[in-house]
Order: sequence, then structure tokens, then C-alpha cells
Amino acid sequence: MYTEEDLNHAIEQDIFSQPAVDKFRQSIASNKHTSQVDEENFKLIGSFNDIFVVITCLLLLASSAWVLDAMQSGAGQVAFPIIAWGLGEFFVRKRKMALPAIVLLIAFIGSVFALCMYILLRLDGVNMNTITLEAQVINISIAALLSTLAAYAHWLRFKVPITVAVGTVSLIAFLVTLGVLAFPAAQEYLSLILLFCGVGAFILAMFWDYADINRITYKSDVAFWLHLVSAPLIIHSVFQMLGVLNGDQSITTLASVVGLYVVMTLLSIIIDRRAFMVSALGYVLYAISTMLQTYDIGNSFAVTGILLSTLLLFLSVYWHQTRDALLSLLPASIRRYLAAA
Repeated sequence: MYTEEDLNHAIEQDIFSQPAVDKFRQSIASNKHTSQVDEENFKLIGSFNDIFVVITCLLLLASSAWVLDAMQSGAGQVAFPIIAWGLGEFFVRKRKMALPAIVLLIAFIGSVFALCMYILLRLDGVNMNTITLEAQVINISIAALLSTLAAYAHWLRFKVPITVAVGTVSLIAFLVTLGVLAFPAAQEYLSLILLFCGVGAFILAMFWDYADINRITYKSDVAFWLHLVSAPLIIHSVFQMLGVLNGDQSITTLASVVGLYVVMTLLSIIIDRRAFMVSALGYVLYAISTMLQTYDIGNSFAVTGILLSTLLLFLSVYWHQTRDALLSLLPASIRRYLAAA
């Protein structure tokens, strides 16, 4: 099995010519009745060996942490990120395995955050049950900053596409907690702040998309993960401001929820990113089913699932045609920044 990156590497090594690879891509697209861009490819699993390696890596990480913690309290938490980085040196840098790269990156950043929180609590001489809210926010802010720096270091070494998205989440956590510490009144506008953060993540995703408008390099994968991060931030914040997550189940709110998801669906089609639409699906499914249940509509969750799944399947079949129609309505000055139809 090979990827777009493998084809690009073959071109750089003069194994294949650029025209030959382009002709091959066009042939595959024609055979599948779709374009290469429309496939929205990203590297996840190369073979079952990826799954095998992930299982063994997680087993080694968990077992090592358990044994070391039994020998010395906290030793397992110190060793966990070190072992995760070490495994990455072989399975990511040398073997270039996609799924292990993702799992080891998340394990590394998560363990760095947990280790920072553990050390900060020990320095404070308290535990999670007695620590004040302000001290907890300070600790989270420091841990988030160090996690962001760890993600940057990991990116410089391994260039795993999901690293940018994980680092973005850590940076957002740092900035939000720092803002709350500096301006306590900002807590009242937390949803609005997270909305701006989500929009910022979306803009960053579009920057990476534009850097690889034909979606044949790792930059497209970076954009994919950023879109997965940006959509929940945006829709969660809007739902919070609408009162959906606080029990507001009026007809006006229901109409707003449906309208918001329609807008996000249209935007997903225009930018050709299903990930942006699907990552917000859970919120919409919950909101609509809860509201239908309020109006005594039986099996509200199932009814909502049928409606949404029918819509998504329809878009799956007619995605390319729908996108062509929407792009034709946009000016050329905007279309040039979007993936080719």
C-alpha cells in the first residue's frame, strides 16, 4: 500500500516522472468517478500491522508506568512520555507508521500534561480534593503551556500531522486559562471566547488547506485534523450561547440549531471538508433529539438519526455535483483559495 507522499517521494527520486504520476492520478479518479481532492484522503491505517503495533505500544506504556509507580511514586508518570517519545523514534521516524504516530503523539502530549499537573500539585503540597479553584486554573495554565511546547518539539522531530491540532488545543487551553486569571470577569464570556478560538482554528486549517490545494502532501492531513478541532469549538460555543446545553428547548432555539447546521454543512461542501461537518454531528443529534422529546415525539433520537443520516447519505452520493453548484455561485477571487472541484 502506498500514499500520496510515497508518490511524491518517488518523483523526487526520479523513479516516476511527474506527468506519469499525474496521469495515474487522473486514471484512478476517472475510474472512481470522482476527483483526487474530493476523496479527502488522510493517513490513518496502512495495514493491520499498525493496529498490532498500537496495541503492543499501549500495553508497554501502561505496564511500564504501573511497575515503575509501584517501585517509586511518580516514576511511572515520568517514564511514560519518555517511553512514548522513544517508541516514536522507531515506529514514526523510521517505519513512518500512521496510526502508531497518532496514538504515540496523543500519549506523549497527554502524559506531559498529566506529569506537569502531578508535579505542580506536589509543589503545592495539596491534592485535587483540597486545591482551590484559582490554584487549579493556574496549574492547568502552566501544564497547557508546557504541553504546547512539547507538541512543538514533537512536531520539529516527527512531523506527525495531528500534532498541529493537538498543539492548538493546548495553546487554546493556555490562552483561555491565562485570560480568566488576568480578567476574572472573562468567565462570563467564556463561550464567546471559545467561539473566537474555534474560528481561529478554522482559519488556521484553511491556511494549511491553501498550502496544499491539490491535497497530495502531509499539509492536507494537518488541515484535516484542524477542521476536526475547529467545528466542535464553534458549535459548542454557539449552542451554549443559545441555551441549548442549558435546557432551552423552544421552537426558536430548534430553528437556530437547524439553521446553524445547514450553514456548517454548506461551508463543509464549499471547502470540501466532510470532517468539519461530521465532527459537529454529535452536538446536533443531541440537541434536535432532546427538543423532539420535549414535544412528545416518540423515539426522538431514532427519528433524528434517520433524518440526519438520510441527509448525509444524499450528500455522499451527490457531494461533487452539489459542490460544483455552490462553487459556481462564488466569485473567482474566492474559488482560487479553495480545493479544485
